[in-house]
Amino acid sequence: MAPTILILGTFVVLPIVFAVFLSLHNVKLLGTIEYEFVGVRNFTQLVNDELIWIALKNTAEYVVIVVPTQTILAVILAVTLNSGIRGKNWWRILYFLPTVTSSAVLTLIFMWIYNTNGLLNDLLAALGLPTYNWLGDPGVALKVIMMMNIWSTAPFYMVIYLAALQDIPKTLYEAAELDGANWWKQFIHITIPTLKPVTFFVVAIGIIGTFQLFDQSYIFSGGTGGPNNATLTIVLLIYQAVFRHLQMGYAAAIAFLLAILIIIITLFGRRLFGGERV
Repeated sequence: MAPTILILGTFVVLPIVFAVFLSLHNVKLLGTIEYEFVGVRNFTQLVNDELIWIALKNTAEYVVIVVPTQTILAVILAVTLNSGIRGKNWWRILYFLPTVTSSAVLTLIFMWIYNTNGLLNDLLAALGLPTYNWLGDPGVALKVIMMMNIWSTAPFYMVIYLAALQDIPKTLYEAAELDGANWWKQFIHITIPTLKPVTFFVVAIGIIGTFQLFDQSYIFSGGTGGPNNATLTIVLLIYQAVFRHLQMGYAAAIAFLLAILIIIITLFGRRLFGGERV
């Protein structure tokens, strides 16, 4: 067990302990590195920081919309492919392509589509419709990132659901059909309950991933979280605190806030979906 303990201690336990140490100190990085003990001041500062509440609102909106949508879409795609449609192997490859594409590349593609001189505005102009500054509108910018994330992550969860669907015994559906259950009743009373442990896993991974949104928001806004903080997320705020304001202690406090939120929501999902049976 020594190699495992050494690796976990070096790359998991020690970073957590150091993060706790940083969150209780004000770190001066210019010149000689100095640590000034401030107690819980970094945590109390969270309550009065307006940007924290903006980032929490944006992140919560992102999670509430993206996670259910990508989960439902993944189930629909998996059930469709599991129904024995023609060319299902080609459909699997086609659906899965966005998942294996670089997140940065996908972000740049969507920025090109929604740019003022991009594909969407060119299409609207060709149809004689008015164009719009999609990326400059605070009410639209985050929605663009949502659509991109749903499109790129749903196929990954589709593969998980597809594997789970193929493990459901055919005899259950045959018995239900003999009892007069149509495909909808079979889906509601057999497929959905059987997939509850898998759904917990998919939702938990989706929540963790969406709460950690950073690269798309950073590329879209150039690291500012704009326009008008519309794409500012918790992780992007941590990045700004460290690399723009040199506040490592405050960034560590924000990181602990993020960790607590993820743990609470994951435990809630465990109770909701019966995750103990995974």
